[in-house]
Amino acid sequence: MAVPSRASAPHTPVLLKEVLEALGPRDGAVYVDGTFGAGGYATAILEAADCRVFGIDRDPRALKTAEHLSKRFPGRLRVLGGCYGDMVRLLGDAGIERVDGVALDLGVSSMQIDDGSRGFSFRFDGPLDMRMNDNTGETAADIVNTMAQDDLADLIHEFGEERNARRIAAAIVLDRDKNPFTTTAELAGLLRRIVKKSKDGIDPATRTFQALRIYVNDELGELARGLVAAEKLLVPGGHLAVVSFHSLEDRKVKEFLASRSGQGPRPSRHLPDAVGTDRPPSLRLIRRGAVKPTATEIENNPRARSARLRTAERTSSPSWPGDGSGDTGVAP
Repeated sequence: MAVPSRASAPHTPVLLKEVLEALGPRDGAVYVDGTFGAGGYATAILEAADCRVFGIDRDPRALKTAEHLSKRFPGRLRVLGGCYGDMVRLLGDAGIERVDGVALDLGVSSMQIDDGSRGFSFRFDGPLDMRMNDNTGETAADIVNTMAQDDLADLIHEFGEERNARRIAAAIVLDRDKNPFTTTAELAGLLRRIVKKSKDGIDPATRTFQALRIYVNDELGELARGLVAAEKLLVPGGHLAVVSFHSLEDRKVKEFLASRSGQGPRPSRHLPDAVGTDRPPSLRLIRRGAVKPTATEIENNPRARSARLRTAERTSSPSWPGDGSGDTGVAP
């Protein structure tokens, strides 16, 4: 089995200039890089001002990568193991109750997707894994080999926005009864037989792989918890910058920011206790709409093509109720 690994390849942070402009790093401030990865945003923030950065990542391999950066910025960079949705607790354990800025770069990191042994990419033949934390919970193989056909179809449709979800699920169940799926190449091969290549050249495996990755890592639940946590941590005037890479993520970020800034739909007058009623905005939109990468950035870094940046500033109003697991203001 060929399992290429390019984890050592240079990492190019997406929309870096725009993220820095949104955060406005300043001396003495404290920032959170909630999706540390290869440390691209954290490094840029630390170079821009004499500040401190707390990185967060659930991937043990990212924590190993962080060791040399911590030596480069002694006393100014600390990387915590865990999920960014738990940043209130993680930073609290480190003695930090409020921060001046939070950056979130959503989805899978370049280090993860370029390492064939992690099973994130259909470009490499590797184990069908996709777990960001490396060793805990169900793998993508567990899902495709055991989930009921209707549930699998719903998963692929909801998280992959794949219109062929029913056909794909039926084909997976038919094949797995003969030979369970164990590698990315096996699953990608089936998907390429079932789904026609689109006119824009997107690989037929793209949406199903995305759906499985999101489900395995509870990425949308993590996003909801992370947005609420950032709202609680930010000081008045602190900035939030979120970079998303597909419509599901961007929609949730947009709806959360609209709700918390008072720009969302007004609740019915017949529901006086509805979310948002008479609740002062906890966030202010720094700009309406999403910032997109320039043509030059896309040419230099094709992965930036689908990136969208949304930003907001914390107001002095109290945080809204919700811990990210229930009422968060993020539409389901």
